[in-house]
Amino acid sequence: MPADPPPGRDVEVGGVRLRVTEFGSGPPTVLLHGGGPGCTAWTDFAPATALLAEGRRLILVDLPQYGASAAPAISGPAVSYHGERVLGLLDALGVDRADFVCQSLGGAVALALAARHPERVRRLVVTGSQPVPPPCGVWSDTTLGPRARAGYYGGEGPTSEKMRELIADLEWHDPSGLPERTVMLRYEASVTPSALELATDPARRGVPEDLTADLPAVQAPVLLLWGEHDPFAGPAYAHALAARLPRGDVAVLGRTSHHPAEERPAAYAAMALAHLERSSHVT
Repeated sequence: MPADPPPGRDVEVGGVRLRVTEFGSGPPTVLLHGGGPGCTAWTDFAPATALLAEGRRLILVDLPQYGASAAPAISGPAVSYHGERVLGLLDALGVDRADFVCQSLGGAVALALAARHPERVRRLVVTGSQPVPPPCGVWSDTTLGPRARAGYYGGEGPTSEKMRELIADLEWHDPSGLPERTVMLRYEASVTPSALELATDPARRGVPEDLTADLPAVQAPVLLLWGEHDPFAGPAYAHALAARLPRGDVAVLGRTSHHPAEERPAAYAAMALAHLERSSHVT
């Protein structure tokens, strides 16, 4: 069961306040969360952090509009906006080059950063991201996230029970193991004043972005670490995505859905670390 999130600290990047939490020492490794209601770096990765932090400096980042970070309106492409803030954060922390472990939205942000600033990204682990439309014959549902968000905030508004149902339906393969504390942390983060304001004006979240033109420029090795039962985009999409990356590989975790880092943290961390710790000379 995840503990309450550590306090972290605020770092201002380009006039935007970001909440950052750090653990351990060693190669800098940035953890970027997904885009679901109430998602934060801690809620998405807490069960795996102790394992990932062995010999590494973990940098958990709440992206703008999430968690304890500021929530400015985003008028242009959302992924580019977030990517520029993460780049600025690396500068502010004195990190020249980092590894990335990312969930969903965070994976798209890291891929864009790796394409546009390749000197800043060493290796990536990407889970459940949909940075490009699916090629012909490959299924993914880019409308599922917006529909889920609208349903969660619609009707009588967000409740802890609706959060439990959202996670059980879309993020965990076996919700019998879903910790109640995870539900409450997500719920609490989803009903802050800024989160509720964004829910009433979704245009403030920025516009979707297609990274098709960016993927060939991602020179960093990328492990697409996927849940077998991901309802947003299955393993076939991960394989199609890897084919567009110069150094893309796929690993699939059975008995998991969209959030394998939470559902099977030990297996997830072991596979992520195996990729991150491979020699840079291994292709």
